[in-house]
Amino acid sequence: MKRVYNALMLKKLLSLKELGIEYVEPPAKLESENLSLPNNLEELKAVAKSCHLCQLSKSRINVVFGEGDTNSKVMFVGEAPGASEDAQGRVFVGRAGDLLTKMIENVLHIPRESIYISNILKCKPPQNRAPHNSEALACRAYIFKEIEIIKPKLIVALGSSAYHYLTNDNTPISQVRGSIIDYNNTKLIATFHPSYLLRNPSAKKEAFADMLKVNEFLNSMQ
Repeated sequence: MKRVYNALMLKKLLSLKELGIEYVEPPAKLESENLSLPNNLEELKAVAKSCHLCQLSKSRINVVFGEGDTNSKVMFVGEAPGASEDAQGRVFVGRAGDLLTKMIENVLHIPRESIYISNILKCKPPQNRAPHNSEALACRAYIFKEIEIIKPKLIVALGSSAYHYLTNDNTPISQVRGSIIDYNNTKLIATFHPSYLLRNPSAKKEAFADMLKVNEFLNSMQ
């Protein structure tokens, strides 16, 4: 429990720092190695399940952690769980999940299970609204750690919130989608979120083009 507490405390302090709030460094007795989030996905998931750093923890049914092949070369990152995800405790189920599965299997020609999929937020926002800034900043240490553990060659950011909170870039998704960019030690491409495509079917053509670029990138690595 001490390790979980220390990890959560560090994540809270880092979130406050990103919001521009200065704080006193932790006491020396809290050694740095104990303050880092776990390097094991199962341990990280356990930390997330006990997280209460934002108000969403009060209304959630389940913490929805990432899932899929931990050796995947590509990682999909969405915005937040919806009602179906919250109820089942799994990422991208329901209509949006079905569409994402079709995008992966029909264009990339690989099973969805061969992909690692996660979200910026691990808890569902009310009425499926966009994440508040404080919520995303409190939670995104998890996704950063997931990326560090998975080490994907390419990250696919699904939607504007995922792109923004991964890159800190506020450029509209319509302007950045489809371009493969350098992102830390890997590559990143943004495209429309499946939920947006369900509401705006005319954008599926652009999303299909983006997925073809993902497919081309993966094929170039073989």
